[in-house]
Amino acid sequence: MDSETLSTLNNNIKNHLPVQSNGLISAPDPPQQPFVIGVAGGTASGKTTVCNMIISQLHDQRVVLVNQDSFYHSLSDYALAQVYDYNFDHPDAFNTELLLSCMEKLKNGRAVDIPNYDFQTHKRIGPGWKVNPSDIIILEGILVLHDPRVRDLMNMKIFVDTDSDLRLARRIQRDTVERGRNIQNVLDQYARSVKPSFEEFILPSKKYADVIIPRGGDNDVAIDLIIQHIRAKLGQHHLCKIYPNVSVIHSTFQMRGMHTLVRDVKTTKHDFVFYADRLIRLVVEHGLGHLPFTEKQITTPTGSVYPGVVFCKRLCGVSVIRSGESMENALRACCKGIKIGKILIHGEGNNGRQLIYEKLPADISSRHVLLLDPVLASGNSAVKAINLLLSKGVVESNIIFLNLIAAPQGIHVVCKKFPKLKIVTSEIDVTLDEDLCVIPGMGEFGDRYFGTNN
Repeated sequence: MDSETLSTLNNNIKNHLPVQSNGLISAPDPPQQPFVIGVAGGTASGKTTVCNMIISQLHDQRVVLVNQDSFYHSLSDYALAQVYDYNFDHPDAFNTELLLSCMEKLKNGRAVDIPNYDFQTHKRIGPGWKVNPSDIIILEGILVLHDPRVRDLMNMKIFVDTDSDLRLARRIQRDTVERGRNIQNVLDQYARSVKPSFEEFILPSKKYADVIIPRGGDNDVAIDLIIQHIRAKLGQHHLCKIYPNVSVIHSTFQMRGMHTLVRDVKTTKHDFVFYADRLIRLVVEHGLGHLPFTEKQITTPTGSVYPGVVFCKRLCGVSVIRSGESMENALRACCKGIKIGKILIHGEGNNGRQLIYEKLPADISSRHVLLLDPVLASGNSAVKAINLLLSKGVVESNIIFLNLIAAPQGIHVVCKKFPKLKIVTSEIDVTLDEDLCVIPGMGEFGDRYFGTNN
């Protein structure tokens, strides 16, 4: 890359992106970390039920449940001989350092081995079970809100508050049926250590909870509110908090599956085009949802009145040649008879980005414009294209920039220069490399889509 091009890029992004001493752009934004939920409460309060209800409603996300019980210390032979005097509800009963290590690795995108604790032998057995990084990590246990280091890892803290008599009844049933203990031992243990530890360690941690759920799993309203909050947080990339004009389509397994295929270097051209077209259609539909509308009541064939809306009809598309042309068919499929202009920007040579060709609707200044380019990388070509639209009289707030993927650097550049423009993308990637390619990215989109790659 020549020095003048690099200089142009650095001027566009100064005050926003750190630049290394060798002139290369460092990543300003770390990968989005998983959403960590802590669920605490007394013994048999319904914590696991609450966790399972959350997991069942987040079926379109990768969710992993980590139980604090897995991190009990294995008892020595001496402790085993006096097991009924051992306090399993005391903070010292848990290997909190190992718990912290596992949670920190999961938050940083690394797989971990969770211990396999046997409640009948009171020892760890086997090699443990492997847990892969996920979108959501739920940490459940009686004392997960006790240690401030563990609390600091959480994005949401929940305390399940259930009547003590009901908890005792549940504990008796659980320990006798599932753990092979007799009722008298369960009652003695409850009076000797469970109840005092609840009052000394568990109940005081309630004050750290963001959400308190009375009645546990029976409280459907509380669970629904928690799910809504989680979905809102998951759907909001941290750049969306900085730039409210950036919209990222809510990710589902379908979306991620399509991204997996279009990003895979081994995917054939036929499959690449097929799944890229599906993603493009989703982005176009989402972009159209940002258009202004007017309310309109219509009558259905049943004679009923339906309160509907009518979208803005003064609309056109503008594709950035040539990758942007891949998005034209989806736009035409959604907007019958739509006008589409074209812009060709040359991205090489000593003069940075140069406008080579443009053909735009004569009345573009009075229209809302969908600017089409599947990859937003450095933002230089985008800035050139947007400046051209503004010079033609297009109102900045009437421009909706549609991408399949976007690099944080490009978002910073475009949003800082054009704060009223809207960006709609299906995923925000991690960074750019020294060649200004999006990482992890999907390669040269135009070459892969039109079959001109080697």
